[in-house]
Amino acid sequence: MRKPLSLKIGISGVRGIVGDSLTPRLVASFAGAFGTYAGAGPILVGTDSRPSREMVKQAVIAGLLGAGCTPVDVGIVPVPALQLHVREAHAFGGICVTASHNPIQWNALKFFGPDGIILRPNQAAELVDLYHQGVYTRALADDIGTVRRDDTTLRRHREAILRAVDVAAIRRRKFRVAVDCCNGAASLATPAFLRALGCDVMEYYTNPDEPFPRDPEPTPEHIVELCRVVKLADAEIGFAQDADADRLAIVDETGAPLGEECTLALAVRHVLRRTPGPVVVNVSTSRMIDDVAAACACPVVRTRVGEVNVVEGMARHQAAIGGEGNGGVIVPAINPCRDSFVGMALILEALALDGGSISAMRARIPTYALVKAKLDCPARDIAPALRALQDRYAAETVDLTDGLKILWPDRWLQARGSNTEPIIRVTAEAPAEAAARALVAEAVGVLEGLVRA
Repeated sequence: MRKPLSLKIGISGVRGIVGDSLTPRLVASFAGAFGTYAGAGPILVGTDSRPSREMVKQAVIAGLLGAGCTPVDVGIVPVPALQLHVREAHAFGGICVTASHNPIQWNALKFFGPDGIILRPNQAAELVDLYHQGVYTRALADDIGTVRRDDTTLRRHREAILRAVDVAAIRRRKFRVAVDCCNGAASLATPAFLRALGCDVMEYYTNPDEPFPRDPEPTPEHIVELCRVVKLADAEIGFAQDADADRLAIVDETGAPLGEECTLALAVRHVLRRTPGPVVVNVSTSRMIDDVAAACACPVVRTRVGEVNVVEGMARHQAAIGGEGNGGVIVPAINPCRDSFVGMALILEALALDGGSISAMRARIPTYALVKAKLDCPARDIAPALRALQDRYAAETVDLTDGLKILWPDRWLQARGSNTEPIIRVTAEAPAEAAARALVAEAVGVLEGLVRA
């Protein structure tokens, strides 16, 4: 039988539509494979707030118990908080039940090693092989353990970040902050975190029992309500997170969304001014990073898209900061993963120490227009379509680090297969929006014709 098109297995874990491709049987099997891979020890299990979370979590727990592991239920928690907890607790690994930015009908399993880092490509390949072989550890009745509960995840994560920033300076500013957590995994953690930093917090969409009132991706078109709240409430800044809270978007004091690319650029600028060194980002990240790094005489290294690729690149180059342009800030000294809470802390610290506004801080970084589109495409057709698109731009400078990226002196165009969905993502950046849209439209037009054919 052919695999459902809604099932996606890759370096980001396994994702699917609940009741279609993502079934209890599949989930339990993958959890059993992971338990076999990780070993018979404690495995932390957390979720976001999706309605399907209990069904998926119970299937995960069943698979882990069957493999002789000890599942540790940590409840609804942000992904970066779970990753830090795995490392601090010396667990054998972790599983988060979350489909991140995917719509509510999706769910997924994200797998983490004992270092709290998402599985490397070779590790993920070993796990997938175990799943396909179906040869898992089978615990006998007397060897099956019990489920433990641990409610310390949010506190551990909060305290780790507070130790790394100038809390006193942030508290002195007494920021008025609006937050939109999409009623997701950060709904309880974010207000408590910001209040610990002395902020006056206006909560918006912080009820995990009612997910998701907006599209989980915190892009400008999805956070219109937060923009309105910031302006009406006279807040100094607004923060929006995705469903699992590894991505962060910012709204300035006028109610204008800055775009997720600005989150990383602002955080990088703040860190490099104090700790100059290499910056590692993925190939889809805005040229703003190059401008910020150049101003500090620092090099930029680009990797394939995917958190683990950036984390490994940062380790190789000993980078103090890096990330992905989708609002994913990574500071290994605090938490070697995309962490929206680290992003919030760094931005507030920068504002507290500089004494200005977020719009003034944004104005110090050059502006580009970045346009994105996506095209449904069966996984088997992605590589042939990209090869055909490459032929179209054969005369241009091409970067094949991840998919196909065409480079010009003042703009770029990229098309690549998604790590999380059966789609081709098309992105372009140029000095003006019209130019970026024209590049995207041309590429999408070519790809649509190829996919139809």
